[in-house]
Amino acid sequence: MPQRFFVTGTDTEIGKTTIACGLLHAARKAGLTTAAAKPVAAGCDETPNGLRNEDALALQAQCQPELAYELINPIALKSAIAPHIAALEEGVPLTVELLAGGCLQVFDRNADLTLVEGAGGWRVPLNDEQTLADLAKDLDIPVVMVVGMKLGCINHAILTAEAIAADGLKLAGWVANQVDPHMSRPSENLATLRLQLNAPCLGFVPWMEQPSAAAIANYLDLAPLS
Repeated sequence: MPQRFFVTGTDTEIGKTTIACGLLHAARKAGLTTAAAKPVAAGCDETPNGLRNEDALALQAQCQPELAYELINPIALKSAIAPHIAALEEGVPLTVELLAGGCLQVFDRNADLTLVEGAGGWRVPLNDEQTLADLAKDLDIPVVMVVGMKLGCINHAILTAEAIAADGLKLAGWVANQVDPHMSRPSENLATLRLQLNAPCLGFVPWMEQPSAAAIANYLDLAPLS
């Protein structure tokens, strides 16, 4: 059966895409087909092919067989700000129904592993009434949470896990990603997270100055997701 997960984070800039790419790379190494979606991306560059987002391109590079960029990232916004603000300023409609339709097209590829990556954290708004959490609920898929290992990560992780559960979705697993190279007591924080989070840890990724999907895949375990 194809496996599909929604990837969220405890904050913005905590390496969601980096970890998602690592998970996809690990799946490819195991001989699985892969697909990904970044339904909305804020912070895109003008290119001869249209607006392109760095994170969405990274996900595209880990899709096997290949997926068209427009399928991965149907809503590309130029400003690197909150998606709902960028969408309003750029006159782009942003709703759960629109984003879910794009994700379902990716699901139709029936890849062994498909990851849908959110933007920022769990409750990032899409409009005045809907958030990215509503997209995950609409898709009704389990969640993988990326914990940015830095001061405050325990509180952020527990609150995010509680919100996921309150929304009726399963936290399938979490990844600890050390985003602060100078974080004090990372192993102690990791031990607390293992005790407090009622889901398997898929891996601890140490600080890397130049992370790559291949390097990160070495620290991840897909077995709990199967």
